[in-house]
Amino acid sequence: MSGSEKGDLNQIVSIHSANPLDLKDHEIDLHAVTSNPVSIGEVGTSLSNEQKYLILKRVHLNGLLSVEDLPPAAVFYIQKVESLSTKDAVAILQDAILEFRDDINIPTPDYELLERLVESYDGTSASFEETANESDFHKIVDWDLQVRLEAVLIAYHSPYPQVRAVTDPFDDPTIPVETVRVYIAGIIWTAIGAVINQFFAERQPGISLDSSVVQIFLYPTGLALQYLLPKWKFKVWKYTIDLNPGPWSYKEQMLATLFYGVSSGTSYVSFNIHVQKMKIFYDNQWANFGYQTLLILSNNFLGFGFAGIFRKFAVYPVESIWPTVLPTIALNRALTVPEKKERLNGWVITKYVFFFITFASSFVYFWIPTYLFQALSNFNWMTWIKPDNFNLAVVTGSLSGLGLNPVPTFDINTILDNAALIYPFYNQFSSYIGSFLSFFCIIAVYYSNYKWTAYLPINSNALFTNTGDPYKVTAVVNEHSLLDEKKYQEYGPPFYTAANLVSYGAFFALYPFSIVFEIGRRYKQVWKAFKNSILGLKDFKRSTLEGYDDPHSKMMTAYKEVPDWVFLIVLVISLVLAIICVEVYPAETPVWGIFFALGINFVFLIPITSIYSRTGFSFGLNVLVELIIGYALPGNGLALNFIKAFGYNIDGQAQTYITDQKQAHYVKIPPRSLFRVQILSVFIASFIQLGIMNFAMDGGIANYCDPHNKQKFTCPNSRTFYSASVIWGVIGPKRVFNGLYPILQYCFLIGFLLAIPCLVFKWYGPRKYTKYFEPTIIIGGFLIWAPYNLTFYTAGLYVSFVFMYYIKRKYEGWWQKYNYILSSGLNAGIAFSAIILFFAVQYHDKSFSWWGNDVPFLGIDGDGSFTLLNATESAPDGYFGPRFGNLP
Repeated sequence: MSGSEKGDLNQIVSIHSANPLDLKDHEIDLHAVTSNPVSIGEVGTSLSNEQKYLILKRVHLNGLLSVEDLPPAAVFYIQKVESLSTKDAVAILQDAILEFRDDINIPTPDYELLERLVESYDGTSASFEETANESDFHKIVDWDLQVRLEAVLIAYHSPYPQVRAVTDPFDDPTIPVETVRVYIAGIIWTAIGAVINQFFAERQPGISLDSSVVQIFLYPTGLALQYLLPKWKFKVWKYTIDLNPGPWSYKEQMLATLFYGVSSGTSYVSFNIHVQKMKIFYDNQWANFGYQTLLILSNNFLGFGFAGIFRKFAVYPVESIWPTVLPTIALNRALTVPEKKERLNGWVITKYVFFFITFASSFVYFWIPTYLFQALSNFNWMTWIKPDNFNLAVVTGSLSGLGLNPVPTFDINTILDNAALIYPFYNQFSSYIGSFLSFFCIIAVYYSNYKWTAYLPINSNALFTNTGDPYKVTAVVNEHSLLDEKKYQEYGPPFYTAANLVSYGAFFALYPFSIVFEIGRRYKQVWKAFKNSILGLKDFKRSTLEGYDDPHSKMMTAYKEVPDWVFLIVLVISLVLAIICVEVYPAETPVWGIFFALGINFVFLIPITSIYSRTGFSFGLNVLVELIIGYALPGNGLALNFIKAFGYNIDGQAQTYITDQKQAHYVKIPPRSLFRVQILSVFIASFIQLGIMNFAMDGGIANYCDPHNKQKFTCPNSRTFYSASVIWGVIGPKRVFNGLYPILQYCFLIGFLLAIPCLVFKWYGPRKYTKYFEPTIIIGGFLIWAPYNLTFYTAGLYVSFVFMYYIKRKYEGWWQKYNYILSSGLNAGIAFSAIILFFAVQYHDKSFSWWGNDVPFLGIDGDGSFTLLNATESAPDGYFGPRFGNLP
């Protein structure tokens, strides 16, 4: 490269001021960088080759097979390290040490390196207290270089390795984003995904076509459109539309993925519709397509308003890393961003090829445990020793027991059920602690026959009568689906299983605990974001990004934002549709209930979303809403269902939109482009989902929602939704707390009081212990039961330890390159294999019998209806619980 070309290098990388707060200092001309190969000798000329190799080592690019054509990120890092002054670097690290002191997602070796670098600074030079092999970048071998390098990672990229693994430290605002190609691809795959995801939503375990999977097809779709669409340009008003603006870009790929992703999950109100319309539940035949349309549109779009208002709490803060979005971004890069050849721990395979190898392997293997050798999926091997041993089935059974089994499954779908390759290991471990503790609680409740639980199955999410039969709500309600006291006195109350009882107690404790603990530990951040939200509402012209100076927020200031008032308009329109829904149809729901749902979401969205954004753990407001509405509107299961849907889904849907906003934040998608595709996607998907729901309910799937459905369409979600509406809506919490389960009301107090010592320990305990102490997730581990059990978590814990702890610590470069690609590939193979398998051999049953397919379902664990005590034989007068004539 000539001298004049070297002069152009700084222009390409956009080093204008060597100031991280300057937007231009974060931008590059990506086309120029990739079109003009830059060797290691031509960049960072004031640095020695040894120093440049140390930079490459730190960012895991030291395995490049050639340094004659560096990746753009390598050029960027070297240039920034060269231009940043030592004094500014030390100041950046000093601020980082304070800001990230208790951040659970900062690796401890990384944080300790920052501390040692700053402690070695005397204002003019550095004192060296350690020597080390240069291969270990956590040792100080070149203080001046390393202090600048660590500062560059923080000021120009991210302090989190998992974020650096999937994002770029720069942006190029000239790359095409919101194109006609995006809308064509997005609409096609949103329609396909809505059909598949809704169809399999009530299967156990569920099968979904998630965003990481759809990216596989969006990429060739984008390439096809790139070749098929004419290269025309035309004007619409003041805008120029370019049908085919060159190669399919990674930003187009991500926007199309977000187009699909915002509506990829089934709508929460699908449970309302199932429970209201189906004869095995409430049998409300008046819940026609008009009612369903108003319900689904109002419920889905209300979350938009909150997503806009709460961007400042969960999108812009740097600590809100959103681990659940990282695999999607990783796959996006693997498909669309060319990579230089490199060797990492002996691996030279590209991410693109690695993805398709894992995809193909997962696709083929899924047939074995799911169809050919089902014992590998439900590996309840201990129950095979004595299939008719009740205690053995209860403790170790995978199908109807508690799943205490050290080797519970060889099914990848089950192993990855709890996102073992996505959530941090501390999340998995903390959650498993809670699940393991709750296992003993359930055992104690069941075998002591506390509140008659021994007369019922131990781990079911269904409700039962006082003789142990399934509870039918139609037996206790009138023609308006309201409680009929006379019928109730004749039929009796419903009863919870032991697992359901423990889970509900944990849920009640979790709400006050999370509020107190989360605000107590992050009150400064909460106050800052709340204050910014109020200022944004007062001054619509004020930037929503004002006050956020981290690199990714700074790069997003290049794009026009969606004003807060736009989100508020969507919220108001959705609110009007919800009101029309309850006023026109006999939903037995007062209008004030909708405003109550808005209010409770406003209070809880901050702590819930904050926890989710940092850890990947989330919980809804459904149980809390059940309790409050049950007191306010006793005997009214329909009102509880309606208000519960809004109380839960405003937060849930807002989190979905916020998740997409964070992905757009990482990939630098213009916010207004994202908003437009989100609105359109949800609108399209809502109507398709309604069509699939009605197809299934009207006989499209044989024996739909039957507990013994051979195709596994047992409707676990809708059945839980139904059970809750009966016991908290029709029967009501007053009867539950005063007569059936009075201990549950004290769980609120327990949760509140438990938060205080946990906060004290978090504040004042030794940091090496408090850093990974996440009691909210431990309590969350109590919630896994009924109908799931430890089978779905034990194997995942092993995988999490290997990949999210051991490999991440020992082989961080390999982990950054391949881990999230592995997760995407495995999930993609499972999804497509499941779809083909279902229509090939399950929709029209072509199962075959042999020992490997039969043995898991033999005996008590496979039956699922056996109980410790029999009401007919053991209970007074042949039934348990309160006596007739004296029911609560």
